[in-house]
Amino acid sequence: MTPPVTDLVLLGGGHAHLSVLKRFGMRPQPGLRITLVSDGSSAPYSGMLPGLIAGHYTPEEMHVDLHALARFAGARFVDATVTGIDLESRRLRFADRPPLPFDVLSINAGITPALPARLRDGAGLTPVKPIARFYPRWQALLARVQDATRPLRIAVVGGGAGGLELALAVDYRLRQLRDAAGQPRRVQLALYTASERLLPGHAPGAGRALATVLADRGIALHLATRIEEVADGQLISAAGQRFAADETLWVTQAAPAPWLATAGLAVDTDGFVRVNGQLQSVSHPFVFAAGDCASVEGAARPKAGVYAVRQGLPLAENLRRAAAGQPLRAYHAQRDALAILATGPRSAIALRGRWRLHGIWVWHWKDFIDRRFMRRFQQLPLAMPDIPDMTAPNASPALAALGPLAMRCGGCGSKVGAEILRAAIRDLQPQGMRADVLAGLHAADDAAVTLVPVGRAAVHSIDGFRSFGADPYLFGRITAAHALSDLYAMGATPQSALAYVTLPLAAPGLMQRDLSQVLAGAIATLNADGALLVGGHTAEGAELSLALAVNGHVDPAQLARKDSPQAGDVLLLTKPLGTGVVLAAAMRGLASASAIDACLASMLATNAAAARVLTALPVHALTDVTGFGLAGHLAEMLRRGGYRARLDAAALPVLPDALALAASGIRSSLHRQNARLDPAIAIDGVASEETLAALLFDPQTSGGLLIALPAAVAPRALAALATAGVQAHRIGTIEAV
Repeated sequence: MTPPVTDLVLLGGGHAHLSVLKRFGMRPQPGLRITLVSDGSSAPYSGMLPGLIAGHYTPEEMHVDLHALARFAGARFVDATVTGIDLESRRLRFADRPPLPFDVLSINAGITPALPARLRDGAGLTPVKPIARFYPRWQALLARVQDATRPLRIAVVGGGAGGLELALAVDYRLRQLRDAAGQPRRVQLALYTASERLLPGHAPGAGRALATVLADRGIALHLATRIEEVADGQLISAAGQRFAADETLWVTQAAPAPWLATAGLAVDTDGFVRVNGQLQSVSHPFVFAAGDCASVEGAARPKAGVYAVRQGLPLAENLRRAAAGQPLRAYHAQRDALAILATGPRSAIALRGRWRLHGIWVWHWKDFIDRRFMRRFQQLPLAMPDIPDMTAPNASPALAALGPLAMRCGGCGSKVGAEILRAAIRDLQPQGMRADVLAGLHAADDAAVTLVPVGRAAVHSIDGFRSFGADPYLFGRITAAHALSDLYAMGATPQSALAYVTLPLAAPGLMQRDLSQVLAGAIATLNADGALLVGGHTAEGAELSLALAVNGHVDPAQLARKDSPQAGDVLLLTKPLGTGVVLAAAMRGLASASAIDACLASMLATNAAAARVLTALPVHALTDVTGFGLAGHLAEMLRRGGYRARLDAAALPVLPDALALAASGIRSSLHRQNARLDPAIAIDGVASEETLAALLFDPQTSGGLLIALPAAVAPRALAALATAGVQAHRIGTIEAV
């Protein structure tokens, strides 16, 4: 495998970047490491939004799973919101994680509607973009319409293609709901546009045809009406006209992301990134931009997805060439594009130049085009092609700087270089101080030195694993949460940690970035739970891995043990099961984005809050559920003998999609070794023995705490845990044999 020497960061999951990822997945670039940064793990295809609103599509049908697409492309995926770009140091900035360095940056971040100059709080205005925020509001509006005791007045502001399609889709969906319930019409729909005609970018006949459709549907049309203020229950035009509106859907002229204006890139008068004919920034050659956020000099085009889609292939080629130090190729934008507008029901109108076609068959044509486009990114091959050899003619010259790769030393020769280590530590945020840490990263020496408070016992553990995801910062956070769990299972308070990081071979700068990101993630979790990273070790290896030796202390009288349950105890579990199944499915591209997101959220949460609650309760036995699965760790709880456990299958908390994935045969690689049910464990209410057994033996990464306490205490414990933000579940009981 060719070591990476150049970091390409794709900012945004727009249509062009979908094509870029697909192209790099089909033909990887030697020496290039790709990172996709997107606010959300699913990318909507805007062309299918009217069909979603009308009820023709499900949300899953119109979204691309970015986890799966990034994995296919061999790219890292960072689900985070960018707050700025530091062009001088070439870093993306975030509010809640360390900056992300890049060598080459491509921006395809989409747009948002330009909101009115005067917008009062509580005005009931919903921008259509970003779609991820619009759809929940739309669902709430549907419920509001159904519960209304009077007709609601819904305004759609924007007379372009987006506004027209939205108004017609909203009207159709609400008519369907009304007819299904046998109720009178509960909506008064109106469309407002500042233009003197509809669809100003098309031939006049197209606008007149759509105006007729609006009239036939009973949708009021207000031309030459620029809405400048939205107040509670009212729209106010530039001419001072006032219109009643209970809800306003905003689909006007596009506006770029706010952080683009302050990045320092050359932008046009509207704030969009100015790029040349190679889709390269005219001010910063290492930055590229495409889609709605870009303005191609000499080739201005409407802000429409059809143009962004066409930019994907030339953008991928020029990113490939920029990384390899080769001349770029010109991008030739099409003069115009076919526009097919859905008109609510399964009918559409096709527009190009002066001609137009309207009918049911046009909608089926559009549906075929849209579904074919989505299949390109939703139905990915299970296996990616091998990465080309570094001697390929389009490989980056920077690869030569790594020297001979056939032999890499072992022993101390495999350590990561001192300069890389110093630079990575220098990048880390200050951790603060602890009086009981005498030597650590703040005062480095040959070893860390800590004090154990008088009357306390020292508690030590070590845990770690190879990376299971593409985001090293999240990997660091989850590994720390997993390692700390052993301390919480003993009733201990965390104090310090030592890290052992294995880094895959890459250019020195990229190895430093990896080390900074993974340590920053570990430190974020450690610090949040009151512990400090006091030192560690690094080495080269085949892949990124992290282990943490964690240290804490506990009052010996409050030391929690795992093997001391009592008859009559109730078993509580603080986290859902299924991380092994979901992660195994994700590696095969079979887990949905929502399932992966839920799994990550569960693993990122530490057991600190639960442990604090348990210190005030009479807990008889306590352990954490990790690699041996629920059955394995429960068996350890019963190892002294004399007791058995009875689990309620229906009460076991499970991550979204984990049961279905287990039922389909997905198993973690450790499942086979775990798969032995202790005779002392009985299971009641098994709906699917095979599926349930899969989850009982499923290894849990950063799993929850398994608690045995008196039955009389269980209600109070569950209430206290809920107050602390821990959703615990009563899953069974302990009985005498």
